Amino acid sequence: MSKTKGVKLSDTTRQRLETLARIRDRSPHWLMRQAIETWLDHEEKYEQEKREDMERWERYQMTGVAVTDEKAAEWLENLAQGKVTACPR
Repeated sequence: MSKTKGVKLSDTTRQRLETLARIRDRSPHWLMRQAIETWLDHEEKYEQEKREDMERWERYQMTGVAVTDEKAAEWLENLAQGKVTACPR
């Protein structure tokens, strides 16, 4: 079910939106929906990565286990040479 949400835009922003909508042959409504969905996708991905980073940090603090610089450098060098291998753990 769709519901309407109101957003107050400055005159400048509203004009920019209307201009771009005309150029793209889209409605301002379509552009706003696309912008919001794109922003939400980006922010949700950021929050997921942040959660994963915290889990990794907590695991490291509990175990002290980490990938050595040498293993990481070797893996990156292989990637640079086109040799795809599993990320060291």
